[in-house]
This record gives sequence, structure tokens and C-alpha cells, in this order.
Amino acid sequence: MITATVSIASEATPAVTPAPSADAKLCPVHPAAIAESPEAPLPPISHRLAGGEFDFIVWEGSTFTSIGSRFGESPKVLARENGMQVTDRLHAGDTIHIDNRHIVPIEGTDLIEVNLPQRMLFHFEDGRLSGAYPVAIGQPGKQWQTPTGAFTVIQMRENPTWRVPASIQREEEEQGRDVIDEIDPGPDNPLGKYWIGLSFPVIGIHGTNHPISVYSYRTHGCVRLHPDDIEALFNDVDLNDRGVIVYYPLMLAKLDDGRVFVESEKDIYRKGTGGIDAVRALAQADGIDNLIDWNRAGEVVNDQDGIARDVTASTERAGGTPAGTIAATKVEGAVTVAIHASRGLIAAAVPPH
Repeated sequence: MITATVSIASEATPAVTPAPSADAKLCPVHPAAIAESPEAPLPPISHRLAGGEFDFIVWEGSTFTSIGSRFGESPKVLARENGMQVTDRLHAGDTIHIDNRHIVPIEGTDLIEVNLPQRMLFHFEDGRLSGAYPVAIGQPGKQWQTPTGAFTVIQMRENPTWRVPASIQREEEEQGRDVIDEIDPGPDNPLGKYWIGLSFPVIGIHGTNHPISVYSYRTHGCVRLHPDDIEALFNDVDLNDRGVIVYYPLMLAKLDDGRVFVESEKDIYRKGTGGIDAVRALAQADGIDNLIDWNRAGEVVNDQDGIARDVTASTERAGGTPAGTIAATKVEGAVTVAIHASRGLIAAAVPPH
């Protein structure tokens, strides 16, 4: 086991300069890697979904919040789609239907991709989508927003020590909390067991000691994963691997079977989405606007419920795959959020927290 000190975390501010490390000399921070690039209203049309629809057997103590954070679905949407209220009590043995289908915005050969409004991280290896994980990202206030742009992995740390940045200490003091300078590895460390340092100043990808906080907007800039997910990602990532953080609240996908999906997220950083007009323009440019039920597409855009929804026109649907099924060729169900087929796990066997 490697024990390391990390002074940069999800609890860090861009104003703080990271402490030098052995890795820093090997992988210096390049200004081009951290510059924010202008965002298009929509990414190019995707051809892939991650996640799926499945039934989950509730564990003792589960809530809609804990289940949603584990699988990447809004607790309110999850409750609504199961005919319940988010405050309703769940009981061990209850069956909850989960739909955590998400459009994969960009496909890469070897890439770590984070889409901030979607609160999802996608990992590609050799052109294969090897992981799709829900994440927590920076808070909406400008001080703590997670930046966008290209990055390189410059640190890999197991059992990190967190040296609390001065900005966080000031915030804790202002809120009347005890100020701590440093937190050793262990159950009280907010970084969890694994830290993946990026060429962005002062932020990285890491685990958490508070799993229910995943799939939210509550970090101080970093990308936070469930403990099981960060372990899987950490084992698949190497120094100098590349990635990108993007901001796409609205996405359009056309699968190989002809079905069309729209996914709409909350514009949490208020950068704009382009709305239904942007979806229509993208569809027209690709010659697929006649495949779409535009009334349904408009509803999905307005709902902003964070799930990839089938908006295929009924005339197109009639002769093809039923709307409620998953096309196995391009929907990555084998590696759904929090489920690794290689470990032989199934949805009902994975605790939500």
C-alpha cells in the first residue's frame, strides 16, 4: 500500500497552487490543458447509451436518495417513476425499477470523459466503453465550479492524506466549524482510498467517505466517485492517460437500430443549453429530423430529468424494435453504473450505499 499526502482535493479552490510532487516533474501542468474551451450548445450526435433498465431489490436502510446516488438517477425521478414520493419509506425486499440510461456524449479510444451536467464519468479503453460511473461535481457557485477542458493524469495515489487547503479552512471557520489542517488516511478522509490527480490546478478524481453524496453538485471542484467505482477506475487508469471534462446539458443519440434518444439535464452552471431549437438544428443537419417525435422531444427537453428518453416517431417505431427495449449492440448494459460484469455482480446484489 502507498500512503501519500495530497493537498488538492474536491475541497480545493482554483486559487490555490498545488504542492510539488514527484509526479509533477514527470508530468508538468501545461496551460493549454487547463484552458476552458468554448462549448457548443450540443455535442455531435452520439450512437451509444450506457446503463439500462432493471429491477433493484431494496436493502435495509435504503432510500431513494441512496439508490439514486449509487446508480445515477435523480431520487425524485426514481420515486416518481415507481409511483411514490421521494420521502416515502422503503422496506427491505421492495422492488424498485431503475432506468439509468445515459447518452455517452463523446466516444474515444483511450479517454476519461466527464460530462458535468450529466454527473457521469465514462472511461474508454481501446475504443471500448469500460466504465460508466455517477459522480459528484463542483457546487453551482462560481468559486467551486468544476472546470472544463482537456487534462492528463499526473498522479496516482492510494490511501492519500488530505492537507486541507486554506480556502476550505476559511470556509469552515466562517461556518463555525472546527478547522482541521490535515486528515490522515482512513474512514474520516473525504478523499476515500484513491486519488487520481489531473493536470488541472488543484482538482482531481477521487473516492469518498460519504457515498450518498455521489451524483450531486456539492464538491469544491473535484470529481467524486463511489468507493467501489473509484477503485475500479483507479485500477484501469495509468499516469499520462488523457481525458476531457465537458459541459453538455442536452444530448441527442441515434442508435444502430434506428431509435433516437434525447437526454436533458439541469443547466446547473447556467451556461445555456440551446433548447429544443438546438436539438432540431442538429437533427436536421444529420438528416434524422423525420425520425423524431418532436412533441415528445420537447417534453424531454423541458423535463430535464437526466435520463436518455426514446423520442423515436411512432411510424419509425412500428416496424422496428419496441420502444421499451434496449438495443444490445450499442447500449452498454454490461457495464452499467456501479455494475462490473467482470466481477460477476448483478444489480440486485449491489448495495446502494
